[in-house]
Amino acid sequence: MNNRVPGKTKAVIAYLTFIGFFIAISMNREKPDAFSTWHIKNMFGLLLILFASLLFQFNELYLVGDVLYGIAFMLWAWSLAMALRNSERGVPILSKKFQTWFSFLG
Repeated sequence: MNNRVPGKTKAVIAYLTFIGFFIAISMNREKPDAFSTWHIKNMFGLLLILFASLLFQFNELYLVGDVLYGIAFMLWAWSLAMALRNSERGVPILSKKFQTWFSFLG
């Protein structure tokens, strides 16, 4: 039984560091896969949450930034686990919004 999903490698690479996100985008441009596109959009949304947390910290709202950073990390870990499990499940509520908002990535 083959449980290999097309685009799984690109989806996992998207979650590995900030640079991995851009590598996954360039790999997906050559041969797009729905699975990898879904996870790339999800990671883009998570990166925006991470940048928002850094903005709060930069503006000396450390508690808000730290809480947002912790939430972004937990959601990232969950999303990476879902990519490894061949699932298009991500952040509750937000993942569906990410797919709509970031249609320019697919």
